[in-house]
Parts: sequence; C-alpha cells; structure tokens
Amino acid sequence: MTISVRCADLQDRAERGRLAAWVDGHPDSTPFHLPEWSMAVAKGCRQRSRYLVAEGQSGIAGILPLTEVASPLFGRALVSTGFGVAGGILAQEGRAVAALAQAAWQRAIDVRCPSLDLRGGSCPGEDWHRDDATYVGFVRRLAADDEAELLAIPRKQRAEVRKALAADLAVEIGADRVARRAHHAVYAESVRNLGTPVFPAALFGAVLEAFGAEADILTVWHQGRAVASVLSLYWRGTVYPYWGGGTAAARSLRANDRMYFALMAHARTRGCSRFDFGRSKLGTGAAAFKKNWGFAPEPLVYFSRHAEGAAPRSINPLDPKYRLQVAAWKRLPLWAANRIGPWISRGLG
Repeated sequence: MTISVRCADLQDRAERGRLAAWVDGHPDSTPFHLPEWSMAVAKGCRQRSRYLVAEGQSGIAGILPLTEVASPLFGRALVSTGFGVAGGILAQEGRAVAALAQAAWQRAIDVRCPSLDLRGGSCPGEDWHRDDATYVGFVRRLAADDEAELLAIPRKQRAEVRKALAADLAVEIGADRVARRAHHAVYAESVRNLGTPVFPAALFGAVLEAFGAEADILTVWHQGRAVASVLSLYWRGTVYPYWGGGTAAARSLRANDRMYFALMAHARTRGCSRFDFGRSKLGTGAAAFKKNWGFAPEPLVYFSRHAEGAAPRSINPLDPKYRLQVAAWKRLPLWAANRIGPWISRGLG
C-alpha cells in the first residue's frame, strides 16, 4: 500500500471533523493530537501549525501535529506538539510511521528549523535521539467516591487533604471572564515564584474556546482572594489538570491539596474514571508531590533529530546554564514578569 503525506487544512471544518474522529478512535491518542489543540496554540502563541496527515487507499493511516516555533532567544524548532506534553506520531502501521517521520524532517529542513522534537508517540527511527530519562508521567484511576479517594491517598498526604477540607476555602468552577482572570493571575504568580515566564493569557483563552465544554477552570478562594487555580481538559474519560498553580499563600492554606481533591470529585461527576496528573521532571518537587498522592511515575519517551552541526535545543529551566536567569526571574516584580513573560514563553513551544 502506498502512503502519501500532506499538510491538513485546519481551516476546513469538515477536515477538522474527520481528523478529530480518527484521533478519537485511536487507542494511543491524547488531546494534544486533536486539531483543536494545534489551532489553539497557533492562535494563542502566534506560532504556525503544520498538521501532517498520512493517507493510504483506505483513508487516514496516521497523523503528526507539528508546531513551527520561532524564538529570538531559543531559536527555531518544529515540535510535536507545541505546548503539549504528548502529540508524537500516531499511526496504524509502520509504513505510516516512517512516512510521517520522513515528511516531518523534510518539513523541518524546508522551514529552516534545525531541531525537530516529538513528544511521545511511535518511534520515528533508529537515527533519532531517544530520551526516556528526563520526564515522567503520573496517571491512575479515580476512586468511586470522596471517601474511597481519600483512602487511595497515602497516609501522610491524606492527613494534609483532610486539613485542607476543614480549612476556610471555597471552590468555584467555570470558564467565564472572571474565572480566566483569576486563573491567569494565580498561574502567573506561581510560575514567577518558580523562576519561569508565564504563558500568554491568549493561549489559555484559545484552548478554552477550542475545547468548549471539554475544558474548564477550577479555582480555590480564601476570603475573596484566588489562591490556587487549574485549567483542565476532559477527554475520553480522563481529566487532564494541565495549567495549575498556587500563590505564595497557597502552601500554608493547603489550597493546592484542596484544588486537586476537588478536581477529582468534579471529574467523577463528569463521568471521568482516570486522572492524568501530567508530566514532571525527574527529581523535582513536583514529581515528589504527585508520588505523595499515590501516583506511580512512568517514564515518558521523547524523540528528537537535529541538523548536522546543530546543538540540541535546550528549554529546560533545570539546565545549569539557566541557573542565573531563573534566580533573577524569581526576584522580578510580578507586574514586570507578567509583561515580559508572555513574549518569552510563546517561543518555548
């Protein structure tokens, strides 16, 4: 069977529907493979989407959503998929995998991107660099109810959750302008405190608009102030808490514990049976936090390819070469971090 690869027209509603239906039917797909994700990233970060489709005689044989990322600080790269933690090659058989990998590399050459990064998916070939030692993912099934969920959490963390449930905290869920503003304010402070730039508010808004009822924001309030907030996706029975964080006050209030426990309950009301706690870098506090909740880490496998003589693109804030920049960013006034951050972060991909 001959496999051909083309670039999808995501402005065509019928094309998007056909691609989304194929992605939904593939057992290894993620929300980051959906055309809606590619369009939201392109709109929210002003980056170009190049969604590759492999086709055979019987129709779609595979897809690879690519984002062309251009940054004056971090250079140019083709990423699958932009601002996602997954989104690598999704195919039905080996010939489609090979065709998509070759087409992606040719596309990188054509648009002068010296790096091509694939986050998960099928192995594109032996000549690609494989990284399974940087990131781990955390996924487990949700319990039947709140009490069973508490019992599923290890004893020490369970005690913290019980204290959070007894605290003076309120939970609100929505996606309107008030919810978006509160979420962005909390998230911006959270990442500034970690020493990294905040993503543009336009990216969060574009994802919420693209996913519609399959995305929302859960915010924890204390005495009228938002102290923790998370933007989540819901897809095929799994909740993906994706962009979440807390203010400086959240820790003493145990607001993050309240937030994730409330999200578990909310996800069950939506019919979800799995909780995907997302990825974290090995050896970080974020990874330890998720393990404390009873989630077992599983290595995430990423692939990359680089032009001859090109250095691998590094955007990992744990890279020692960024130590001084991270320390300086933590000291920035919040207003300054919020003004500069989106300009920097839209080039991270």
